[in-house]
Amino acid sequence: MSVAELAALIRAHQPCVVLTGAGISTESGIPDFRSPGGLWAQFDPLDYGSIEAFRADPARVWSFYARRFEALSRAEPNAGHRALAELERRGLVQAVITQNIDRLHERAGSREVVEVHGSIRTSSCPACGRRYPLEEVLDLLPVPACGDDGAVLKPDIVFFGELLPADAIERAYALVHEAELVLVVGSTLEVHPVAELPLEAPRFAVVNVGPTSLDGRAALRVEGRAGEVLPALL
Repeated sequence: MSVAELAALIRAHQPCVVLTGAGISTESGIPDFRSPGGLWAQFDPLDYGSIEAFRADPARVWSFYARRFEALSRAEPNAGHRALAELERRGLVQAVITQNIDRLHERAGSREVVEVHGSIRTSSCPACGRRYPLEEVLDLLPVPACGDDGAVLKPDIVFFGELLPADAIERAYALVHEAELVLVVGSTLEVHPVAELPLEAPRFAVVNVGPTSLDGRAALRVEGRAGEVLPALL
C-alpha cells in the first residue's frame, strides 16, 4: 500500500492517535530489546530487566543500564520523530503513545506524548521517593545512589514484573477510544497490554519494517522505515 493512501486515510479519519515502538528509535542508533538481534537476545531479561533482579542486586542491573542511559542521552530525534511532531502541529495527529523510554518524541517537538513504559527522564529513590533528573543520574553513574539515604536509585522505567503507570495507560486508552484512527509506527505489536490498543479504535494502520501480529486486521499497511515513510507522508 502507498504513502498517498495512508495520507488519505489520515485526512478522512480524525482524530488520529499514533502508537510508536522501538522501530522508530532504532533509526536514531538506539538498539531495540526484543528483535532476534536485540539486547534480550544477548542478555537474559530476567537477570537485568526484572524488578526482582533490581531488588536482589541493583548494582548489577545498573551495570547493564549505565552504558545504555549514556547512549540514550546522546541520541538525537530522527526524521520520523520530527515528522510526527509536525503532523501534530498541523492538527493531523492528536497525540503520540509510545513504548519507548528515550524522550525522543518530546525532544523532536511533540507536545502530547504518553509514555506507557516510563522514561529515562528521572530515577527515584526506593527508600525516600526523591526523584533525580537524568542529568544528575548520569553524573552519579555507574551506580547512582540517593544523596539523602544512600539507597540505589531505580530508573523510572517499567521493569518486567511491574505494572504499567496507571495514569499513562488510562490516558492511552482514553485517547484511543476517542480516535477514529490509530497509526502504529515501528512496533511489532507483541508486547501486551499495549499491543491491544489498536483494536480499541474503529480502525488502525501500520508503518513498519517487517510483519506485525495484527497486520491481517489493519485497514492499511505500509512497509518501510519511519524515517522515510513519515516525512513522505507530510
